[in-house]
Amino acid sequence: MVHFIVLGKWTEQGIRNVRDAPKRIEGTRSMIEQAGGKMQLYYTMGEYDFVMVAEVPNDDAMMKILLQLGTLGNVRTQTLKAWSESEGAKVISQLR
Repeated sequence: MVHFIVLGKWTEQGIRNVRDAPKRIEGTRSMIEQAGGKMQLYYTMGEYDFVMVAEVPNDDAMMKILLQLGTLGNVRTQTLKAWSESEGAKVISQLR
């Protein structure tokens, strides 16, 4: 599984309809689960309105999900591909 950290901000449309956010998040969770993944979401204060931690089978699956979310017009995201501590250590151990 590939790990991603998604930093999200609500658009004007998204904040106008913020009461629908829990329902929209469940829709996102459904997309991720249909792709064979899982997610956890945290609402945040500060520069970003939420942070999502997602695991999906591959980069293409995440790209598709993020593009689908973007077309709905409620959020804008910045996505970081992440490696677990053990995955990162494995890569680092291969340095010459």
